[in-house]
This record gives sequence, C-alpha cells and structure tokens, in this order.
Amino acid sequence: MKKMFFVFAVLFVFVINLSAQGKQDVTVVNKTGVIINELHITPSDADEWGEDVLGQDALDVDQECDIAFDPKEDVCLWDLRIADSDGNAIEWEKIDLCKAVKIVLHYKDGKAWADIEE
Repeated sequence: MKKMFFVFAVLFVFVINLSAQGKQDVTVVNKTGVIINELHITPSDADEWGEDVLGQDALDVDQECDIAFDPKEDVCLWDLRIADSDGNAIEWEKIDLCKAVKIVLHYKDGKAWADIEE
C-alpha cells in the first residue's frame, strides 16, 4: 500500500511540474557568429519590445539559453529581436512558440535566418 501511494505521489508531482511550464517555453541557440547582448521576445501583436530577457548577461556564440513563460500565458505568435554590443539588431516575426521547442539563430553574409525545431 505504501509503495502504491509513493508511486501515485511521484506521478502527481510529475504532472504538476509539467503543467507548471509555459507552453511557450523555448531554448534559443546563438549560431549568429556574434555575441548577443540583448534578446527581446514579445507577442507579435504588441507595439513595443519587452524587456531584454538576458538582463545583464550576454549570449556568446554557440551558447544557448532557456526562456520560460508564465503557465497562464496563452499567446502563441511571438516576435524575437537580438542586438549586439554595437546596437546592430535582427528581428524574426510570428514564431509559433506553442510549437517551437528550440530556435537556432543564424547570420551569414548579411542574411539572417532561424531554424525552428518543434
């Protein structure tokens, strides 16, 4: 009986932890070739960029960061903006974060693109 209770307790905690994650949680990988000093993610229908999610940190080349959303957030389409230390910025629009689990950012020969892993 105690063993069965323990199994149910572990399962309950696991389910609670899964539901506590935002469905938009995503990992961003920097393959741009430059250090990212700012990373902004905002709903696609917003008029302004939100706060820099990196804070005072920077995202070095080949590094990744995990971005967690409030579990109550229900918006799926988001825009992403990065900037380097000189203020050069690149933007990606209408990324479906309800489907994406990883966004790999690239920049080469003046062209920027993102590989979206679902």
